[in-house]
Amino acid sequence: SASLAPIYVGIVFLGFTPDHHCRSPGVAELSQRCGWSPAEELNYTVPGLGSAGEASFISQCMRYEVDWNQSTLDCVDPLSSLAANRSHLPLSPCEHGWVYDTPGSSIVTEFNLVCGDAWKVDLFQSCVNLGFFLGSLVVGYIADRFGRKLCLLVTTLVTSLSGVLTAVAPDYTSMLLFRLLQGMVSKGSWVSGYTLITEFVGSGYRRTTAILYQVAFTVGLVGLAGVAYAIPDWRWLQLAVSLPTFLFLLYYWFVPESPRWLLSQKRTTQAVRIMEQIAQKNRKVPPADLKMICLEEDASERQSPSFADLFRTPNLRKHTLILMYLWFSCAVLYQGLIMHVGATGANLYLDFFYSSLVEFPAAFIILVTIDRIGRIYPIAASNLVAGAACLLMIFIPHELHWLNVTLACFGRMGATIVLQMVCLVNAELYPTFIRNLGMMVCSALCDLGGIFTPFMVFRLMEVWQALPLILFGVLGLTAGAATLLLPETKGVALPETIEEAENLGRRKSKAKENTIYLQVQTGKSPHT
Repeated sequence: SASLAPIYVGIVFLGFTPDHHCRSPGVAELSQRCGWSPAEELNYTVPGLGSAGEASFISQCMRYEVDWNQSTLDCVDPLSSLAANRSHLPLSPCEHGWVYDTPGSSIVTEFNLVCGDAWKVDLFQSCVNLGFFLGSLVVGYIADRFGRKLCLLVTTLVTSLSGVLTAVAPDYTSMLLFRLLQGMVSKGSWVSGYTLITEFVGSGYRRTTAILYQVAFTVGLVGLAGVAYAIPDWRWLQLAVSLPTFLFLLYYWFVPESPRWLLSQKRTTQAVRIMEQIAQKNRKVPPADLKMICLEEDASERQSPSFADLFRTPNLRKHTLILMYLWFSCAVLYQGLIMHVGATGANLYLDFFYSSLVEFPAAFIILVTIDRIGRIYPIAASNLVAGAACLLMIFIPHELHWLNVTLACFGRMGATIVLQMVCLVNAELYPTFIRNLGMMVCSALCDLGGIFTPFMVFRLMEVWQALPLILFGVLGLTAGAATLLLPETKGVALPETIEEAENLGRRKSKAKENTIYLQVQTGKSPHT
């Protein structure tokens, strides 16, 4: 789980854009001859500095059409001999590359992804989300058809290889293709691991293991800031986060296949053998009738996963559509809030570190409330908090920056709670033989949200700066209302069949009816 963090948000460090200006032949030599400081060199040779309007674009993407090698240039004000006012000097786009103000390197500095090519940085990140989406359509089927363990091992191997290939890519195009491949398998690896741990444990431990698995992702975020600070070169950073993932191939010897999946595939002997091994390692005595385990399912029910199974019955269809919307709205809220607020300080590493720490309280809130209250009400409340925080930010004056940041943190915390809990609910609402497929298909809407969010945010901000916040608010509030239509899964055994998944919302009421009936019979028995 922690290893997914550099893939999901590694663009922050791999693709950071430092201050830059055009490289002009002769400027370095003139600066050395005149003894200029770096600030003086910029002031004398870079257009647009110190002015308003489009100063950033002009200073970063335009240069004076001046031959800096001519000997007539003065050291005090070299351009004064060419024009009375330097604003009258002709400008042209950068032709000889750029000079970057950074001690390290990124894909931006190496491939010059600035000015007219700045969109290529966004494309680099979009390829990851596009890979997540494409992988969701394939990897989920593989995990449900051929097993969680095989899927985990194969996707881990491809993730590690594509990460290393990205680090040694000779050009932008090949780097893009390797990044797309990594996106296609890395999310499948994460979901396979998530599905495994939720199927290994009973309902009493399921929520703890699921939340801790996602807390590990936050640990990965925090650790990434430290690793990136220690390794400022993007290629070595990419290698540093990719090479250790090869160690996960040791899972072949240490992690068994899911007994639940084996039972769903009628491979009872293997499932029993694994459960006996688990009991032995836990120093427990397996039940005497363990070998009699079987699934009582309708003979006509298919055990091969199919996309149509997610919509076969009315309740499954409703659950699938609601979960899709929850995943989409959560992705837009989570990523959109980060983009809208933007970096508030000068230290990239500390900003990333502090913003990552916000997610730990979200996990604590989940662990405290999930057993006492359940799943559905905390998800609904968190969506409502996130949506309300976005709408309130519209009315906060720009001068109260601290209040805007505080509300944004509340919004991100709410989105984080939803993101962590919807994984658990998603796994609990589907039967075993389509559980992984349901996770991948529904969460694919999260990937679509990740692809479109940058365009939604920045295009709407061109119309009105607060317009994205209105969109976030509406998404959060409607998602909160839709969540209340899902059944509560607290303390409910994972469904094994389509029929059990369809009747999830009715189990609790039937149990109450049986309890009342037994109490009545007990009360009458002394008089009979």
